[in-house]
Amino acid sequence: MNTSPEPAVELLVHGVGGTTPQKMLEDPRTTRVTGDNTASLHRRTDDAADRPWSDTTPSREAYSWSNLTSGNGARALWLLLLPFMVVNLAHWMRPDVRGTRRTQRLYDLLVRLIALSLTVLLVAGACSAALDLLAWQCGASAACTAHTSWLGFWGPDGGWWAQPGRRLALAATVPLALVALLWWLSHRTWSAYESASPPVRALPDGPDRPLLSLPGFWYGRTLVSRLRAAHTAAGLLTVTAVLLTATGTFDRTVGWWLLATLTAAGWIAVAAMEPGHGRSEEEPDESETPVLVGRLPWAALALLAVTLVHTGWSRPHWEAEGALPAGDGFYPVLAIVQGALVLGLALTAFWLHRNAPRMDRGALLGLGGASVAMIACALAGMLTGAVVQWLGAWLEPGSASTGAPGAVIAGPPVQLSWQSSTIPALLVVLLVLGAAALRSVLRRRAALEPGVRGRYPDESCAPDRERSRAIASAIARAGATDSAPKLIGWLTAASVVLGLAVVAGALTGKPPAVVAADAPGPVAAFAEFSQTLGAWLAGILVLALLAVGRRAYKDAGARRTVGILWDVGTFWPRAAHPFAPPCYAERAVPDLSWRMGTWIDATGGRVIISGHSQGSVLAAAAVWQLDPATRSRVALLTYGSPLERLYSRWFPAYFGARRLAALEEEMPCWSNLWRETDPIGGPVGRPSVDVGPLPDPLHYGRNLRRPLPEPILGHGDYAADPAFAETRAALFHRLAGGRPEPAVPRQPAAREGLDAGEPEPERPGP
Repeated sequence: MNTSPEPAVELLVHGVGGTTPQKMLEDPRTTRVTGDNTASLHRRTDDAADRPWSDTTPSREAYSWSNLTSGNGARALWLLLLPFMVVNLAHWMRPDVRGTRRTQRLYDLLVRLIALSLTVLLVAGACSAALDLLAWQCGASAACTAHTSWLGFWGPDGGWWAQPGRRLALAATVPLALVALLWWLSHRTWSAYESASPPVRALPDGPDRPLLSLPGFWYGRTLVSRLRAAHTAAGLLTVTAVLLTATGTFDRTVGWWLLATLTAAGWIAVAAMEPGHGRSEEEPDESETPVLVGRLPWAALALLAVTLVHTGWSRPHWEAEGALPAGDGFYPVLAIVQGALVLGLALTAFWLHRNAPRMDRGALLGLGGASVAMIACALAGMLTGAVVQWLGAWLEPGSASTGAPGAVIAGPPVQLSWQSSTIPALLVVLLVLGAAALRSVLRRRAALEPGVRGRYPDESCAPDRERSRAIASAIARAGATDSAPKLIGWLTAASVVLGLAVVAGALTGKPPAVVAADAPGPVAAFAEFSQTLGAWLAGILVLALLAVGRRAYKDAGARRTVGILWDVGTFWPRAAHPFAPPCYAERAVPDLSWRMGTWIDATGGRVIISGHSQGSVLAAAAVWQLDPATRSRVALLTYGSPLERLYSRWFPAYFGARRLAALEEEMPCWSNLWRETDPIGGPVGRPSVDVGPLPDPLHYGRNLRRPLPEPILGHGDYAADPAFAETRAALFHRLAGGRPEPAVPRQPAAREGLDAGEPEPERPGP
């Protein structure tokens, strides 16, 4: 039955893993309404024309955004940028506090400095691999170059390339290529993702305005450009500093001092720019990157070019011995700096947490951002050490870092060897935490199992132990998600303890196998075993990340398994690290808000935006971008939603309880479906919004209409529950209740605004 003469449409937004428009619309014949191959809107071919609402067969549109987070297998390389994505999350985890802008800016600055240190660490790792192990150590050893014949041209008998400076200058192309690759990836994704213009809407202003409603929140083009310039310059200056450190041990001419002074000035310039790289969200920031900021990478590149010439200058009497100078001292200093920054971040976050409203204090006493930043540093150190350690083992398995007698190369920097030795201990911690989580799940399953049959009082079938256990297991496993803060807290504590042990060991100047050589036999054997096993485990982790990433980008099933963590990470704009994977929401949220606003302006109709899983987060962010008049014609239907379970707990400043209460007030037509068996979605904590828990499975046993056992749906297929259609219909009737006369459709204004002198047409009222 038609309930409104106005047109109405349900806008579907899929969740993690994505799906096809045909499956979303339950029709093999679909037509693309608007969009491109990356993200687009589709309708059933038979529903091309707008029509009034029908409770049973509403007109539906499907927004497909899966290509924003999936694609060819080459995108698996983005997983190697995982530490950058993790530290970017820390920026968005600060507690929700009003009236402390200075402290908030300090929090953001500390996160950006930690992010900058990760770029330096990555480039330094490339320098350790190419300049130290290949050019300096292996190039000076006839035995090593004989083992790796393709390096024979720059060995001791290599003629022109035999001089250490020339080998270093040639090997510097490896970290230079890495910096260029990161710059190119960031620039390419910057053009494709951060450049989606937000809609022009007259949004209300106020001191307690939700941050996600700010006009410039989803438009980070200028900020990413500035950050990219700073991080690119930092990477180039790192390579320059390594080269100057090496040549400075042989001679320090006037030219060397001039280059060192310019390099120090470059670092000062990079550090001075960081406080000015805060986000501007009040309005879309379309300003150009400042000239000095934009030219800094080119100045750093020119300085590196001159340094390469200086390094490669003929020095016949220069000989390479041992490891590259300052290599062993750099990593402990960087680790201490990172530790100090993380400690400062933790203290700042805790102060903000103490002053935050009680309902919005978030997880881990407000220390979620500091914990995540610590984990990002540990991940970056482990991945960097894995590559360097594997290269050192491949060049010579019996290097000095293992304590082997007669070694011909010194091997990787000492701290990287200590990092490898702690990986087995970290693995033990993970196994213990996993065992504790499993024990908790089994105990909860045992407690739930006797009461499962009582959840279906209207059914007459006898209790089935296996059926009850399966349902209880699904509920218990889903509840394990709520223990994530404890697991993250313990993992952070383990990372801190192991990190302190690594730095203490590195300051001895000896690898673990050498330090333990004077200990009793079993201790020495265990130290050598831990170092070797850790190196292999770190390398396997790198390969596993690539394999999992490639499969996840190509296979929808695998993407659902790991997709929620990846999609949470890439949901947020790049506010701290420009080399993190791009933010898909900066394209998806403007797409959705543009579609809802322009369709309502053009037809005067009403919209139900229906979001599943991560799609519900996109839907909530999109309705926050609408002006009140347009929002009054929109209803929000969420199901399997992580809004409270993940986002409210970990990102309280943006999705905290106070923000969700404001969304409920601004969106009186909002319903949220949830199941106890859903490991991702859950209630949003608003009694008038939550509908559930829905029974899962729909029936306990067999009956006349359902002679076969019903599946446990968990996070998927919410539309299979009759409550879905009932809730959707009730939601529309609430939306259409007390409506005014049908609004006169109008054409939407262009982004640049209306022509001068043209009066702005009125928006449809509620």
